[in-house]
Amino acid sequence: MTISAVSSLFRLSLFLFILQVMNFGRFSAATRFYQFKVQTMRLTRLCQTKEIVTINGKFPGPAITAQEDDIIVIKVINMTPYNTTIHWHGIKQKLSCWYDGPSYITQCPIQSGQSFTYNFTVAQQKGTFFWHAHFSWLRATVYGPLIVYPKSSTSYPFKKPFNEHTILLGEYWLKNVVELEQHVLESGGPPPPADAFTINGQPGPNYNCSSNDAYEIKIVPRKTYLLRLINAGINMESFFTIANHRLTIVEVDGEYTKPFTTERVMLVPGQTMNVLVTADQAIGRYSIAMGPYESAKNVKFQNTSAIANFRYFGALPNSVTSPAKLPIFNDNIAVKTIMDGLRSLNAVDVPKAIDAHLFITIGINVNKCNSENPNNKCQGPREGRLAASMNNISFIEPKVSILEAYYKQLEGYFTLDFPTAPEKSYDFVNGAPNDIANDTQAANGTRAMVFEYGSRIQIIFQNTGTLTTENHPIHLHGHSFYVIGYGTGNYDEGTAQFNLEDPPYLNTIGVPVGGWAAIRFVANNPGLWLLHCHFDIHQTWGMSTMFIVKDGKTVLESLPHPPADLPNC
Repeated sequence: MTISAVSSLFRLSLFLFILQVMNFGRFSAATRFYQFKVQTMRLTRLCQTKEIVTINGKFPGPAITAQEDDIIVIKVINMTPYNTTIHWHGIKQKLSCWYDGPSYITQCPIQSGQSFTYNFTVAQQKGTFFWHAHFSWLRATVYGPLIVYPKSSTSYPFKKPFNEHTILLGEYWLKNVVELEQHVLESGGPPPPADAFTINGQPGPNYNCSSNDAYEIKIVPRKTYLLRLINAGINMESFFTIANHRLTIVEVDGEYTKPFTTERVMLVPGQTMNVLVTADQAIGRYSIAMGPYESAKNVKFQNTSAIANFRYFGALPNSVTSPAKLPIFNDNIAVKTIMDGLRSLNAVDVPKAIDAHLFITIGINVNKCNSENPNNKCQGPREGRLAASMNNISFIEPKVSILEAYYKQLEGYFTLDFPTAPEKSYDFVNGAPNDIANDTQAANGTRAMVFEYGSRIQIIFQNTGTLTTENHPIHLHGHSFYVIGYGTGNYDEGTAQFNLEDPPYLNTIGVPVGGWAAIRFVANNPGLWLLHCHFDIHQTWGMSTMFIVKDGKTVLESLPHPPADLPNC
């Protein structure tokens, strides 16, 4: 063989090897490693400097990025005096529910000085998700984006944007949020409103000492951008808009939607939304605004909007910024318009035959207060104590890992008798009948429901007016669900209209104020999963329950053993 032939054969072999490596990287999963140090840092906002809890000294926290089907490994080291866990919001945790993160549900908290390594696969998932603390109200500052890109061989179902930006909407308190939650619980009364809204951690010029604390996006004229919106707020739903620009929704909760163009969007806490925006206006500066959607009555809330900047390249530094116009704080029509526009990108396989029908009321309760110190302990309405419930059961957070107790078949920590419907049927929205008109007491319990693997489930969430109706953001761990219908007033099976062709596929749904929402899903993820309101105050008060999805004759046959470093309580 000649030298020339050998050289050609070598070059061909090298080319085939490189091609094989490229294809391996293109089609095989990668393992992404991260280290999260939970630590405090000093931060100045709103004229005051305070200590906050962060991940790696960043606020908001660092971004996690991966591709569909990648493995993500995150070692969390707790260097603060507070307990903590991390929840990977929207990640289904297929056969890895030990790593889901809600404290005392799937794990005991990571105590001060301890560490725990989360290890999970983003199996058949892509889109915008986020991670956040799931202990106390630490989520106020402990949160960040989790972006899962499509595989290299897969394209977006829309024209590839010129660039993308992640926008995290948040709430900021000047007080220590752990102490604040404890104070609210002790008082029995409502929480104070946030001291500010934030966009990527910055409140913007509407707040004291914040004229320079505004996030800015620099854009090229005539280009289209993908904005990944994440509502990491604690207790407030939020409107979002950009002055003089239209937003086209293309994804919600990590699932593609039919394009829907609007001037503003509303995100409930825990919701993510991808929108396209084209820089089609005159070169200049335009406001990005985040403001409150407050549907409850007689509730104190922050009504000053957070502002960021949408600045075209070529705009003069001292040019006037075009103001953004938000809807009024209780604009239910604007919210319904956005929800009406959400449809799955293609026709979907919604369960038709249903194995389990659930009717779950959600609302605020006033429990009797028997304290000897009523001035400090009974600050709810009628000198009572505020609570929240599902089917009038107020969830009591245990002090053990419920998943671990169930897996080891330990008894006495919870019961499997969560009711599939309320005890009494009445006019849920407008008030109770005379015999219970003054009874706003909720029962207490740590209760769960058990479903066989593959069960097809329908849930009607019914808003109640025991104290006040409001839009409740309900989040289900471990699954997504089809939102097949929603409406105002009491749910009526005879008149309710369902979309069984292309309903949106979400993991968090805002149940309309004074109304209802219907969802369907298949319980195809073995494990124990939390269902709760994503207002932290409502979860603190007890608006939660648990789903257990079995997978065989024994408890949880397919689950791996508990991780060796699983924290102890």
